[in-house]
Amino acid sequence: MGLLNKLFGNGISEELQTEIENRLKQTIEPVSQQDLLSLKSVSELQLKKKQLSLTISLPFPCKSLWPAPEQDLKHQLDSLEEIESVTVNWETKVVAHDVQKGATPLKNIKNIIAVASGKGGVGKSTTSVNLALALQQEGARVGILDADIYGPSIPTMLGTHSKPQSEDGKTMKPVTAYGLQIMSIGFLIEEDSPMIWRGPIVTQTLTQLLKETDWDELDYLVIDLPPGTGDVQLTLAQQIPVTGAIIVTTPQQVSLIDAKKGLKMFEKVEIPILGVIENMATHICSNCGHEEAIFGEHGGEELAKTYKVDFLGSLPLDKRIREEADMGKPTVTAEPGSAIAQKYRDIAHRTSAKIGTTKRNYGNLFPEIVIQNT
Repeated sequence: MGLLNKLFGNGISEELQTEIENRLKQTIEPVSQQDLLSLKSVSELQLKKKQLSLTISLPFPCKSLWPAPEQDLKHQLDSLEEIESVTVNWETKVVAHDVQKGATPLKNIKNIIAVASGKGGVGKSTTSVNLALALQQEGARVGILDADIYGPSIPTMLGTHSKPQSEDGKTMKPVTAYGLQIMSIGFLIEEDSPMIWRGPIVTQTLTQLLKETDWDELDYLVIDLPPGTGDVQLTLAQQIPVTGAIIVTTPQQVSLIDAKKGLKMFEKVEIPILGVIENMATHICSNCGHEEAIFGEHGGEELAKTYKVDFLGSLPLDKRIREEADMGKPTVTAEPGSAIAQKYRDIAHRTSAKIGTTKRNYGNLFPEIVIQNT
């Protein structure tokens, strides 16, 4: 019998089951470019009185892209004589995936995405915030951790300066904004207070912010890292279970040189590279709309090609992105229908699909065994 036999049960002929499987194989999910059967995405399927209903559970969020494959699938299935109507239900079902060796996934966080850059000023925090919002808008439960202890900017970019609350005196509730769960040292200090701390205190603070925050069942936690390859990045590699890292760069050589160092660092500590994002790829004139590559061309793309990692996309240097971040209204939320917001969503699709189609981690599915002396 076919692959869907367990879903159908015994109330359908083998011939019809095979035909339905063939139609599922011909329907391609646009981000992963895999067919629905290969993705093992069919979680429920019923045929009653020539009315077929099925549930498609995708392992990554892409809610805005559901209509196209649904239309294609219905067209494929409507051609079968035994079927008069088709109902397709969609859901996002993100699971935990493998992390670096020696690290154990955290209880309430399925996947951690580290967003890094070799140097400052490349727009990494802006990218982190809009990526997190795009993932959330596409159907995932998302949090963002501001790991830049010396220069926390996430509270400003998300327009919130609330103080985290604690119900038990041991853990903090994350601050929420735009549907995101957020934690930053910026919530705990005054805006003009400098963090005059040495490395060990900084890394301890990062670990506490992560593990002493009562995250509420996250599909993804985006960690906005400070620039460089120092103490914070090393702590991340050794103590924090990371699903994968994203490298943000600009096209210019000064940025690419440092981006290579960041990429190689993650390779050495065996954290998978999800891909490279090229920020400030072109400048868009606010008066005439002319687009020009003022920092060089295709630097990020060439970097990805050289190191055989995915190129997740490029983003423009646009005045609106900066203005909206300063106002606490990131582009993906402030202008959801804009071309720039769509670029962020495309990057979110590629990032989550890269995670969703890799090896799953089953560690948190096993029960905890406690041996007691009786």
